[in-house]
Amino acid sequence: MSIPTPTESSASHLAALDRARKKAYWRLLPLLFLCYVIAYVDRANVSLAKLTMSKDLPAFNDEVIGIGAGIFFLGYFLLEIPGSLIVEKWGARKWITRIMLTWGAVAALTAVVQTPHQFYVVRFFLGLAEAGFFPGVIVFLTHWFTARDRSRAVATFIVATPTAQIVSPKITAYLLPIGTTETIKGVVVHHATLLGLQGWQWVYITWGLPAIVLGVIVWFSLTDRPRDAKWLTTEERDALEQELAKEKARRSAGRKMKVLEALGHPKVLLLALAYFGCVTASYGTEFFLPSILDNWYHLKLGNIAWLVMLPPLLALSGQLFVGWSSDRTKERRYHAVVPIVIGAVGMAVAPLTQGHLALTIICFMLAAAGVKAYQPAFWALPSLFLTEAAAAGSIGLINSIGNLGGFLGPRILGYVKTHTGNFADGVFILAAAMMVTATVIFYLGLGHREKDA
Repeated sequence: MSIPTPTESSASHLAALDRARKKAYWRLLPLLFLCYVIAYVDRANVSLAKLTMSKDLPAFNDEVIGIGAGIFFLGYFLLEIPGSLIVEKWGARKWITRIMLTWGAVAALTAVVQTPHQFYVVRFFLGLAEAGFFPGVIVFLTHWFTARDRSRAVATFIVATPTAQIVSPKITAYLLPIGTTETIKGVVVHHATLLGLQGWQWVYITWGLPAIVLGVIVWFSLTDRPRDAKWLTTEERDALEQELAKEKARRSAGRKMKVLEALGHPKVLLLALAYFGCVTASYGTEFFLPSILDNWYHLKLGNIAWLVMLPPLLALSGQLFVGWSSDRTKERRYHAVVPIVIGAVGMAVAPLTQGHLALTIICFMLAAAGVKAYQPAFWALPSLFLTEAAAAGSIGLINSIGNLGGFLGPRILGYVKTHTGNFADGVFILAAAMMVTATVIFYLGLGHREKDA
């Protein structure tokens, strides 16, 4: 029997590694992507549901909707860091299954709210139920993908958010007319209720149930680490584990940072501040874009549903491009900063375009691309100076503090609209928040082009 030469052994290792990378990508990412699509719809579908919900429940004005939309993130804040640490220590499968079963049930229960206080309570518990999902997946991806593939993997996962914004409006718009009366070409048409429930109630039920189904699928399909993957050969498992271990050793070459030390690290806190700015702008526009178009142009529900699908289309392509380009060039800083600046300009110009629908949509398309496209490069930054539990905890902290912007953004637009009658000043504030994010990331000193290891 011939003994493999070092060259042959190295070639065999690389071939096994490439096979493992491809299998991991196609086995794990589609399921996580689909889970995030449903998660995002369940937290954001109030933006369209409110168009008929506020008619059935007059107390639900823009300020109430803004508060309720934002309260989600207060509950979300509480379990982000623990959720990330749980995934790092015990694995993702059980934790993500728990998350999906509980958030699906709570999302469906939104259909029974009748008062603002009930709405606030359900939204808080929805955030509590979903907390830990996003940072848990980001940590989970570090267990499977090295730096060379991580931005692309993250990009594939987070394009779920614009995908959700593209897919959900038409389905939601189809459900909303249930139980309503509208005038079509001069004829008054009444749509009957379904099982005694209105359209906005069916929106919450219809989008809540898939989360429960996916939770069961995650339990049987998700694999915590390469060493547990029966769908990889022994050679593939070993090759991927060795590559991940080598990268971990490089990152840990210096002094190993403790979790609490990482949580107080100035760069971690600045990343949290940066994320806060963009999340404020992102959720402010996402929750209120249908209302902005209705307020500025008095469009029909069907037309609004089509128009709100356009901004996430550009955001989706932007995320995929940044993830691919950032991995290819091994540069993170400008890949994060440039999209945000472009988006901030689009956001700032949008109020000046009132009366010109096409220009308004173009501006919000640029804004949406800005608050989404930077993320693949941004989420590669913490792992540049942190590893293991320190990285997991810091990712949870960045996401939890950053997502408090999800409370502030809708609150700003709801308050401004209620007290001024227009959304313009609120949109200007969101543009300023984006510029804060771009400035912080630029001066942070992370994400310069890396040399090949």
